[in-house]
Amino acid sequence: MPKVQIVVRGDSGFAREAIMAWCEGERDVFYLLGMARNRRLEQLACGAALRAAASFCLTGVASRSYVETPYRTCTSWSRERRMLCKAETLPGPKNNPRFVVTNIPEEGILSESGEVLMEGDVDWLYEKGYCGRGNAENMIKQMVLDLKADRTSCSWMAASQMRLWFSSLAYLLLERMRAIGLEGSQLAGATLGSVRLRLLKVAAVVQVSVRRVHVALCSAFPLQDIFPLAASRLQTCAPPGTS
Repeated sequence: MPKVQIVVRGDSGFAREAIMAWCEGERDVFYLLGMARNRRLEQLACGAALRAAASFCLTGVASRSYVETPYRTCTSWSRERRMLCKAETLPGPKNNPRFVVTNIPEEGILSESGEVLMEGDVDWLYEKGYCGRGNAENMIKQMVLDLKADRTSCSWMAASQMRLWFSSLAYLLLERMRAIGLEGSQLAGATLGSVRLRLLKVAAVVQVSVRRVHVALCSAFPLQDIFPLAASRLQTCAPPGTS
């Protein structure tokens, strides 16, 4: 799509010349890819490692320091690339270096109007940009593990696609219910599987009449205060004429 800027994020398994060269050859396609540590990278991050170790010695708490450097492999890369290095000293003490290669420039990713869409600072790119992919992975895990999005083994491809749509719809419904109905509750940060299991998949007596659906929960239900609160919030946000 025109004017769409794409950032490819992945671990060290994706830090390959073919992938990086393809991204660099496309317009508005960027990458943030982990790099497996090696002796040469650790030498380049030596200064940051010393700063992190010194800070740990003075404070006694885990300390981080960042540095960036141009880097190119001896044979496998076609060009020099921007390498981000994170040096960290943990209690123990224990060194925990991490490396990320990127084609995002120092000024970040800018829109046509000059607005900063993604910062280019080393610490921001690592902590918010690269590590942020963990949130996306958690969303995928909830789709697969909690809502069975991986059940696409039908012999007819259209049937498997329909099952994936059902899982996607279930994800949207539960995510909106969590964001709107459970805000500020003990389930506000729960996975969708926990929301379904603890709040919805419970024993109840359901009575349906012409005017209403009455749900009677057990008096020992541990989340009985959250259930009506969530129902009230969702009803308030419902479009006019629905219930």
